[in-house]
Amino acid sequence: MAQGKRKVSVNIFGESYIVLGNEDQAHIEGLAVLLDRKMRLISQRNPRLTTTKVAVLAALNFADELAKLKQEHRAVTKVLDAEKEL
Repeated sequence: MAQGKRKVSVNIFGESYIVLGNEDQAHIEGLAVLLDRKMRLISQRNPRLTTTKVAVLAALNFADELAKLKQEHRAVTKVLDAEKEL
């Protein structure tokens, strides 16, 4: 195992995974909980979806959230930079 890497066992959508990462165990477990919740919510809304489709839709949801947060961050940074110039 690479130095600093942690193995963390998590359960996502009824499946067990061993995740190897640099973050602490609580962080990795928290991410797994977020993903599990998102997948369960999507599956409840459309129970006929396959696990793969549920996972892809969850990934798209998170990608959308990330893109919006990045856009907000850029806007806030722009405002702060403009205020520094005053």
